[in-house]
Amino acid sequence: MQLWQADEHEALVQWPWDEARARDVVSAIVADAEARVEEDGSWPVHPRDEPADGEHWSTLYLGSAGMIWALRELGSSIDLEALAVRAIDRYRAVPDFGELAHAPSLWMGETGLLVVAAKTGSLAADERRLRELVVANREHDTWELMWGSPGTMLAARACGLADEWRDSARVLWEHWDENSDLWTQRLYGRVAQIIGPAHGFAGNAHALRGYVTDEVLRTRVARALERTAIREDGLVNWPPTAQPREGADRIRVQWCHGAPGVIATLGDLLPPELALGGGELIWRAGPLGKGAGLCHGTAGNGYAFLRLLGVTGDERWLDRARRFAMHAIAQVESERERTGRGRYALWTGDIGVALFLRACIEADPAFPTIDTW
Repeated sequence: MQLWQADEHEALVQWPWDEARARDVVSAIVADAEARVEEDGSWPVHPRDEPADGEHWSTLYLGSAGMIWALRELGSSIDLEALAVRAIDRYRAVPDFGELAHAPSLWMGETGLLVVAAKTGSLAADERRLRELVVANREHDTWELMWGSPGTMLAARACGLADEWRDSARVLWEHWDENSDLWTQRLYGRVAQIIGPAHGFAGNAHALRGYVTDEVLRTRVARALERTAIREDGLVNWPPTAQPREGADRIRVQWCHGAPGVIATLGDLLPPELALGGGELIWRAGPLGKGAGLCHGTAGNGYAFLRLLGVTGDERWLDRARRFAMHAIAQVESERERTGRGRYALWTGDIGVALFLRACIEADPAFPTIDTW
């Protein structure tokens, strides 16, 4: 399997790092988001996020909860507490994603909304309800971050529900297969062993930090990722699944699948040759053509460089992160020129880019919501 698909990447813009410009872009993204919030506390859905007619989303991944949380992080002055109330009310009246609706989900359900309500000090915060959702999700058979218990474990830990986090961690640990060193996901009608952080191994191992020691995690992470790595000429990547199928599991270089997410999430637990080889692969492949965002965009890939800065202390990785940051700025500006509007979502949109720009200014590898609330 080849290490990356050249047609999914584009040449890096030749813009030097400009901190003043980065700060201005952060301010502009925040101001635009504040101006575009609608009466019901939602934001218009971008065409690339494939909304149905008139659809507004409430949850963390694509909806209001993610926008509210990011605006709080970036110092917005609008009434985020009231927006959190409206978002939860809207979700409870019409849950996101129709038949796929799953209230305990961190990214796609009510759990993420309740974490955001708690973090904003909103009247919608409800510790009892959050506890119920975490407990209800501890054996969800996706065994991944987006829908399953690893996500609700992060929610429990963020909101001080130590007993519920530990109980879920115990169950997740028990389902970590000792033969493959992976978990098996049942997701969207398919059974697979997924490697990246959004839907599989990397996110699960990260959620177990503190339940078992870093030494134990490091041993098991190394075994799994040594075995599944694809190597060539010192470069390293990982396929989406441990048993990739032709076409269905096309190799990717993005946060959700591939080296960027593995390194951003587990870089400090990886053998150095894998971490550095993955970093070189990300740099060699170049920015993603899919967009600027976190999940499958240039900003998400750039967080891997910040993680490598933290692991190695080598300023080369900070320079590379900042070069990707300037490219992400170019992508945001180009998309706005093309569509005449911003993209209002934490994981796919402009606000995630603003968080990455701030991280590059501060040389901070902490990934939004995964590492810090």
